[in-house]
Amino acid sequence: MTDSVVVQDRGAVRIIRMNRPEKKNALTQPMYAEMTRALREAGDSTAIRCVVLAGAANAFCAGSDIGDFQKRAAGGLEPVTVDFLHALARNEKPLVAAVGGTAVGIGTTMLLHCDHVVAATSASFATPFLKLGLIPEAASSLLAPQRMGHARAFALLVMGRPLSAADAREAGIVNTIVEAAAVDETALKAAQEIAALPPNAVMLARRLMRSQADSVAERIETEAMHFKELLKSDEARAAFAAFFARKK
Repeated sequence: MTDSVVVQDRGAVRIIRMNRPEKKNALTQPMYAEMTRALREAGDSTAIRCVVLAGAANAFCAGSDIGDFQKRAAGGLEPVTVDFLHALARNEKPLVAAVGGTAVGIGTTMLLHCDHVVAATSASFATPFLKLGLIPEAASSLLAPQRMGHARAFALLVMGRPLSAADAREAGIVNTIVEAAAVDETALKAAQEIAALPPNAVMLARRLMRSQADSVAERIETEAMHFKELLKSDEARAAFAAFFARKK
């Protein structure tokens, strides 16, 4: 358990809220573990029919905590992180995201596993993996080109060009754009709308629409393997050194 993730059930809707506002909800290993637990528990529950992923304090998620991440660089993606990615990919409950602000790295790639995304007008989306000498994760190398087309996916994942909320909606990542103060309420209403539908029919329809679960899981493992290799590269070491030099 960690106070940096708050799990709340509102009737048939489970809200999993990243709650580390002082770090823009950058994910630590305990946060990954708690989110995985909450997702899997929701998947096993007949009472929970929809899950909302949310952030706090004008930030959805700033990605993996860079300090926590650097400490584990020699080992590649931690098993707890990969477990979270598989929990997203294998989850069979509809996922709604409430993106109230910045979404960086996995804060953006996890949205490719969501079924309905509500974003603030001020939200931004970026995946600067290549700038650190790394590659994207969460099966984004498979899902993003399918969702956005190769050109847009290349600009986002490889060139690291950010998307505005309007850009993300046009690219098929975001469904609805509202003012920041209305993001949580709008996302909850969408989740409640989904939860009110016949659950077995919803599960089957979603399963049919996401029929490549095995391919997604395989891509997660392949990306993790290359991620581990790249972390040990001269490119990544130089990029991390330059990043921390700028932070001083």
